Amino acid sequence: MIRPVAFGYNAETASSNSFQQSQAKEEATSIQTKALQEFDSFVEKLNASGVRIIVKDDTIAPHTPDSIFPNNWISFHETNSIILYPMLATNRRMERRMDIVESLKNSTTNVIDLSEYEQKELFLEGTGSIVFDYTNKIAYANISPRTNKELLDKVCELIGYRVVSFKAVDTKGQDIYHTNVLMCIGNTFAILSEDCIPNSDEKKRVVESLKKTGHEIISISMEQINSFAGNMYQAFNENGDSIIIMSEQAYSSLSQDQIKTVSSHGKILHTPLYTIERYGGGSARCMIADIRTK
Repeated sequence: MIRPVAFGYNAETASSNSFQQSQAKEEATSIQTKALQEFDSFVEKLNASGVRIIVKDDTIAPHTPDSIFPNNWISFHETNSIILYPMLATNRRMERRMDIVESLKNSTTNVIDLSEYEQKELFLEGTGSIVFDYTNKIAYANISPRTNKELLDKVCELIGYRVVSFKAVDTKGQDIYHTNVLMCIGNTFAILSEDCIPNSDEKKRVVESLKKTGHEIISISMEQINSFAGNMYQAFNENGDSIIIMSEQAYSSLSQDQIKTVSSHGKILHTPLYTIERYGGGSARCMIADIRTK
């Protein structure tokens, strides 16, 4: 996780992220202060739950208002591989920090750097673009301006994953910018907004794939997506207990039946991220670059 120093509204990403809201009436310093409070409270709750967290501090320069979302530029895999991803927004490319990569790799780590594809205008934004089913080696991805199918296939070939791709749109028919906004895959459950997938064959393929791998599907609405209910994440603490992480806004959007079903797959941890969600257009899962180990 990256502790922010200058979090704020990023105009470069707003055109492809309908979840962002501008900071018209709020001072940048106030936004950073509130975001930092939310971040520190989130980390404190994760630590209290027994989930191991590595926190890296952001830097003042270069200015990277979205650095709080590291999952878009880096992913870690059980094969001892690290993948660095090409980003659509120019100022987000500066979030890639080799000092962080060096601190987390070892002598046998295979670092796969795909950033050169930015020069070809091809983008794939980490575990925002790809929702991995690590257990069954399946990669689910919503094809959008930030998720290129050619690069998706390349990554999955390199790490030995099967691709399940589709197209997802919001109520206005606009591309949903990241896959992890509308779905989350845990070991035994999946959060999914089926209504966002207009093509019936693609929808059927996604649902059948999840059912075949034994996932209980918990369906969410577009309204719940707007509250970031699709942006959940399942972690495991040092005792191996399942912790299902989400924002307070996401939790509040769930029905009692949904909460009961989610709770049957792990302990729910929710935390207020209203400032980060409003100005960054991302939520709890976006803030975590998960490190996979054997």
